[in-house]
Amino acid sequence: MGGRELLDAADVGVDAAGVEIDDGHVLDLLEPPVREWWVEQFGAFVPENGGFFTPPQKEAVPLIHEGENALIAAPTGSGKTLASFSAVINELFRRERADGLENSVYCLYVSPLKSLANDIHRNLEVPLDGITEKLDDRGEDAEIRHAIRHGDTSDSERQKMLRETPHILNTTPETLAILLNSPKFREKLRTVEYVVVDEIHSLAENKRGTHLSVSLERLEALADGSPTRIGCSATVEPLDAMAEFLVGQETPGGDPRDYELVDARFAREFDVELTCPTDDLVNTPPGVVNDRFYRDLHDLIGDHTNTLVFTNTRSGAERVLQNLRERTDDYDEDNSGCHHGSLSKERRQEIERALKSGELDVVTTSTSLELGIDMPHIDLVVQVGSPKSVASLLQRVGRAGHQLGETVTGRVVALDRDELVECAVMLKKAEEGFVDRVFVPERAQDVAAQHVYGMAIAEIRPEAEIRGILERAYPYRTYTDEEWESLMRYLTADYEGMADKNVYAKVWRDTNDAPDGEHHYEEYPVGERLMGKRGRLARVIYMTNIGTIPDSFTCDVFTRSGDEWVGQLDESYLDTLESGDVFVLGGQNFEYRYRRGSKVYVDPTSARPTVPSWFSERLPLSYDLGREILTFQRELLDKMERGSVGAVRHWLREYPLDENSVRAVARMFEEQVKYAGFESVSTDERLVVEEELDREEYERRYYVHSNYGRRFNDGLSRLLAYRIAQEANANVQVAVADNGFSLSMPLNRKVDVLGVVDDIHPADVRADLRASLEGTDLLQRYFRIDATRALMILKRYKGYEKSAAEQQMNSEMLLGFAEDLEGFAVIEETYREILEDKLNVGAIEDVLAAIDRDEVAVEHCRVRSPSPRAFGLATLMASDVVLAEDESEVLQRFHERVMEEIGDEGAEPGLGAN
Repeated sequence: MGGRELLDAADVGVDAAGVEIDDGHVLDLLEPPVREWWVEQFGAFVPENGGFFTPPQKEAVPLIHEGENALIAAPTGSGKTLASFSAVINELFRRERADGLENSVYCLYVSPLKSLANDIHRNLEVPLDGITEKLDDRGEDAEIRHAIRHGDTSDSERQKMLRETPHILNTTPETLAILLNSPKFREKLRTVEYVVVDEIHSLAENKRGTHLSVSLERLEALADGSPTRIGCSATVEPLDAMAEFLVGQETPGGDPRDYELVDARFAREFDVELTCPTDDLVNTPPGVVNDRFYRDLHDLIGDHTNTLVFTNTRSGAERVLQNLRERTDDYDEDNSGCHHGSLSKERRQEIERALKSGELDVVTTSTSLELGIDMPHIDLVVQVGSPKSVASLLQRVGRAGHQLGETVTGRVVALDRDELVECAVMLKKAEEGFVDRVFVPERAQDVAAQHVYGMAIAEIRPEAEIRGILERAYPYRTYTDEEWESLMRYLTADYEGMADKNVYAKVWRDTNDAPDGEHHYEEYPVGERLMGKRGRLARVIYMTNIGTIPDSFTCDVFTRSGDEWVGQLDESYLDTLESGDVFVLGGQNFEYRYRRGSKVYVDPTSARPTVPSWFSERLPLSYDLGREILTFQRELLDKMERGSVGAVRHWLREYPLDENSVRAVARMFEEQVKYAGFESVSTDERLVVEEELDREEYERRYYVHSNYGRRFNDGLSRLLAYRIAQEANANVQVAVADNGFSLSMPLNRKVDVLGVVDDIHPADVRADLRASLEGTDLLQRYFRIDATRALMILKRYKGYEKSAAEQQMNSEMLLGFAEDLEGFAVIEETYREILEDKLNVGAIEDVLAAIDRDEVAVEHCRVRSPSPRAFGLATLMASDVVLAEDESEVLQRFHERVMEEIGDEGAEPGLGAN
């Protein structure tokens, strides 16, 4: 492995030999006008360092000066992006003053968001103008041009860039891929010497990052030299994998390129605490909880200059702002606002401008302000509910205290008992330096199809060269011959009947020889296999259809009898629905039956809901944090067994929790153990299946306490439901949450769920889970997304643009045909993406393997009413009824049953564990 690690934040600011880097050394690396500007700007801001540079800046500037690839991992507001730019600007000014710069690009800045690229573009103007002014004072004339190019850039601006090319170009992953296939502009990229990838952690975990990683290898093959790659990331893990994702491999299957790590992830001071409006979230009326929450929030806002409030849904962000304005006259449109992805671009930009200038006392948001844009006046972040991962927590609270040297102040408010435990563990692990891992999608065939097609369009070249470029990208480092041939069969349309479905060959591949013994291309040896594009419109098709962000649409919902329109659902919500599931729309309950294109057909029902409306909107709990929660539960039970509830409370006070949170967590586990025993709590060594017989509803329910996150639980619940349906011929309803899932079936269907779990061999998981997906809306949707990415379905063709709904209709007609084709790349990618990226099949295999090795026990617990740790699963659907008070009533009813049994010394609490 190339590079070195700096895993202790205290070591940041030392060179490779461990010698401390002082500010004087870094300043000496800067050109005189750059140095003068830096000292004027930052000399007064970092007195605690005794100098002019933050820890990541001290390390990064010398590395970039030496042309070293580097991953800079540091909290938001620590100056990592400025360090990257300043070092690059310094090198470009040196070159411009000495020899002049060509009319081409020398530095690419790649951002995940157009708004972030715009923000950085504005921030570039300050140093460039300031340094140019210093040069003017010296009588020197030097110019470094910069520009931004993304999907919103006008044709006139694009033409101007060809005539007067920016030396620094800000762009997005999608636009970079287009530029690499632009005949004129790609020549402007041959001079690129630096690539800065900002917020790399947010790209690496999805296919936009996969797309970018291949583009960087294509740029590497195009450029005159090997560009220095600089990645900027917030707190992320694992650092080595992120760095290797950034730099790629020297050769296919070989070692990663050399790199250095700048680990300043914990270089800022954090003041973060979990709070709760009450120590009893069951019996305190919802109105009282809300009153206390908004009173405390109002006080926090009043004690700070600018406050940013994160919620877990867009509707939640709107609701918090509305309540603040309704409860007091202190908030209006002049000093408060809301920001999320459903608002207009103009409204979002207005909120961003007001935030940057410090005009707003408070802004509520969901996820849209997590990344990037500089908000220097924010001095408090409030997170309502769990952000679902330590990385997300640090990213969000890191929006506060952007002035160098300021403490990051954050408050997390829990309004749910399960989230109390989740947030308590999250904040403690954040204090200890734990970070959830980022998982990179592996060997995505739809992205590979785009880039191989793009390379064939750019020029005729050897097939081995195209494959080599693909496999030097980190996500394709283990790409196999079988996968390559599957991709080639798709791209060359080597399947009978494809043309009948209007799916045509995109490339040709042939050896460089001819029947007469002469070869076609003098520059390549005889017998070498070459590849090129097919079709006169290939370039137009490619340029207007590439990208990885899927289109989405809303589905109209109709009753099957009478064909009455009842409302709309976002199509992503359909991922969670199986025929027979019940959901709420417009205050009424409906049973889902089927979908045809963009139309959903339902039956009215009085049955209770099985899938909550927020399911598709909330972020899932990270698998790594889920494992830490299970470890926490084991440690808490150990304390309780050896001591008392008082000892548990004393231990919990070592966590960053207020007293309400401490008492609420301790009380919940005390009630759980008294009701159902110690063995009723899942830990890292035990998986609990809780069984309840509901004779009123004539249902048998199993609550599986698997705290591994919603992706894991979505996958495992599908697997168990599939097995149960096979073995017992039972209609199984599934409800999924982050801390487990429930399986419901008729009371007369008794299933040995523990036996089903024990019988699943880890080696059978993928095949069974794949089989469970056949015919589902989830499969149909992901096939449409992947077929569109692979250009099997064209979004735009000859001036016509297909809507997402039209794409879905096309995909439904193609799906059956594609499934019958052996090893068809797009189908294989669809199953891979669902299994690996959406349902976390690897983690399911790991847990079942641990069960198989007796490292994790499976316990059965029979109860008359849901146990306290199952309240969240049992009331999961109640959050969708008309009034929140109804959910509270359900929760109180469960709690009263538990307390009755605990209080009755003659009763056998909860029936206990078997």
